[in-house]
Amino acid sequence: MKLNELSPPRGARKAVKRLGRGPGSGYGKTAGRGTKGQKSRSGGNIRPGYEGGQMPLQRRLPKRGFTNIFRKEFAIVNIRDLGRFEKGSVVDKTVLTAEGLVRRNSDGIKLLGQGTIDYPLVLKVDRCSNSARVKLEAVGGRVELTNNHSNTPVVSGAN
Repeated sequence: MKLNELSPPRGARKAVKRLGRGPGSGYGKTAGRGTKGQKSRSGGNIRPGYEGGQMPLQRRLPKRGFTNIFRKEFAIVNIRDLGRFEKGSVVDKTVLTAEGLVRRNSDGIKLLGQGTIDYPLVLKVDRCSNSARVKLEAVGGRVELTNNHSNTPVVSGAN
């Protein structure tokens, strides 16, 4: 078999539908668009959601709630997920990403307290729950918060 003897399998190549090429083609004159109306005209497209003048669904449904455009999405890591790291190791965003615990690109990482741990680790995360901090510090580890996010609420107007 040579390269010039190769051919695609039967049915793999299909002829292009040639529109507006005379009555013998079956797609002459109106070119398969029917007669008259918006869809038969050139440039006559109908936008998505248009229902022919009827009040569209997206306007019939009530609008509720509020979307905060400044919301921050945090990737969640639990204490139970930290069992794969060696005793005393430093765990930060790059290590968690390489290990597959943090997948999507988020605004930060938050450590939560589900599960237990038996040995100390140093964690560098953006936020941490109180229960997670207590569990980690109980076994001799510590949590270092990056980006100056603190879990303690800021009391405004306090002197």
